[in-house]
Amino acid sequence: MQSSLIGKIEKAKRYAEERERITFSNFTVSFQGNNDTHTLGYKEGQWHCTCDFFSQWGFCCHSMAMEKVLDKMLPEEALSKVEQN
Repeated sequence: MQSSLIGKIEKAKRYAEERERITFSNFTVSFQGNNDTHTLGYKEGQWHCTCDFFSQWGFCCHSMAMEKVLDKMLPEEALSKVEQN
């Protein structure tokens, strides 16, 4: 294997362990809830979810779960006020 490729693999491993290097700006996922599959998205600093709770409160169990999954990879404005307390 070429030494440059080995160096890239080692760097990738290090980057994967340093999650604070990664910040998401937008994405969309399918989230399988207990009763239905919801589309959860993050764009321009705002969460969006197709579940009924989100439309009323601006956050939901799906968005809060993704905050935990993406620990330290989201900007401050992406974190729900509920989780910050």
